[in-house]
Amino acid sequence: MNTRMSPLHTIRAGVLDVSYFEVGPPAGPPVLLMHGFPYDIHSYVDVAPMLAAAGCRVIVPYLRGYGGTRFLRDATPRSGEQAALGADLLALLDALAIPKAVLAGYDWGGRAACVVAALWPERCAGLVSYNSYNVQDIAKAMQPDSAENEHRLWYQYYFHSERGRAGLAADRRGITRLLWQLWSPTWRFEDATFERSAQAFDHPDFVDVVIHSYRHRFGLVPGDPAYADIEAKLAGQPAIAVPTITFDGADDGVRSPADASAHAHRFAGPRSHRVVPGVGHNMPQEVPRVFADAVLELTPHLKT
Repeated sequence: MNTRMSPLHTIRAGVLDVSYFEVGPPAGPPVLLMHGFPYDIHSYVDVAPMLAAAGCRVIVPYLRGYGGTRFLRDATPRSGEQAALGADLLALLDALAIPKAVLAGYDWGGRAACVVAALWPERCAGLVSYNSYNVQDIAKAMQPDSAENEHRLWYQYYFHSERGRAGLAADRRGITRLLWQLWSPTWRFEDATFERSAQAFDHPDFVDVVIHSYRHRFGLVPGDPAYADIEAKLAGQPAIAVPTITFDGADDGVRSPADASAHAHRFAGPRSHRVVPGVGHNMPQEVPRVFADAVLELTPHLKT
């Protein structure tokens, strides 16, 4: 497998110039693979060629605030809210003239995929979502959780303070590497693997987008008014009706695995839920074959 995803392409999509990697036959079933925080497109360094070899057109974009993706205008708020991530994904589909695709992701990228699947199901042929229903219920975000779950979210509470903003700005690699270790305790990644992804965090807007994301999800800061209508729809926790495969990692250090019944009411269509042993939070990079096979299970829906 290649150790780096290149060359990269750039396309104007919505409020962004999106930097993305593409591989596979142009006429193949389109698949968009969405990375999370604090990771980058190299989460799919093994998944992407597996899907391409199976005949898929694979597109892996950098999210806003990461890598080569850039805002078109200085005046655009550096929002990290869920509505913005979903709108970015929809704009990318439009820019690439892709009417319908399998959407797959985890963490922030999984949230973007869930937003599009829930609100624009006609654009989603199938969904692979790590951590199941990944749409935030902001109205309930300030309700306390169990002590076990609360301590896992220390980084979010840290980012709520100006001390946390300053800490992230001063030591992006130190904080993000610690999160990699805590969230995937059984994944023995090499220094070069981390550094390859950490270069994406040198983005000039990384800190602002990250801080806004973790404050907005708790209702601590306002969102970008441009996405107010989308956020209003997401507040209703809309069900996802497209064919879906959801995963949890048995060793996920940030979100404990849940039974399928925990999110069953959020899925109105066919859904298969699977807990993967020995896997932490960065599933596509830890067990790429399992992730790729799930995507391939959904590609036949593109032909109907």
